[in-house]
Amino acid sequence: MEVRTSAIDGVLLFVPTPHRDDRGLFTRTFDAAIGAEHGVDLGALAQDSQSRSRAGTIRGMHTRRGAGEAKLVRVAHGAVHDVLVDARPASPTFGTVASFRLDDVDFHHLYVPAGLLHGFQAISDADVCYRIDRPHAPGEDLGVAYDDPDLAITWPVEVTAVSERDRTAGSWKQLLADLGA
Repeated sequence: MEVRTSAIDGVLLFVPTPHRDDRGLFTRTFDAAIGAEHGVDLGALAQDSQSRSRAGTIRGMHTRRGAGEAKLVRVAHGAVHDVLVDARPASPTFGTVASFRLDDVDFHHLYVPAGLLHGFQAISDADVCYRIDRPHAPGEDLGVAYDDPDLAITWPVEVTAVSERDRTAGSWKQLLADLGA
């Protein structure tokens, strides 16, 4: 399994090597020893979640106040355009936006450290799996509108569905004020 760094400090892309033959394929979706070699201890993960989204759906941009939330994200079925924004004021990559294609062909999965905004758009119908280091606490949820002009995120396909929560999320400037940045 290869591990790649990204434009955002602490974000890692895990690239497995699927074994394909006439039966189909087999791939390891995560290896704790390889993660540990790169400073990722996923032994503390507290929750597994999965979402199913129709093509064009946007989910995000979400983060949590307090200790934040680290997660490992992968696509079990379909493809998504996954987007991260560094919302950690003390980070050397603060404000950086990075995007990744996650799909059920290459099986790349993304380690997202605490303090980042995270969201995605389903490029096709897609199932997204998350391994999260803390139980969900709704009172800690923060968000930024997926179409905030200060972030200027480019979504690859027509937007077909967005939740009310995501449609009415605050701005990047409001988030910075909430974080005291």
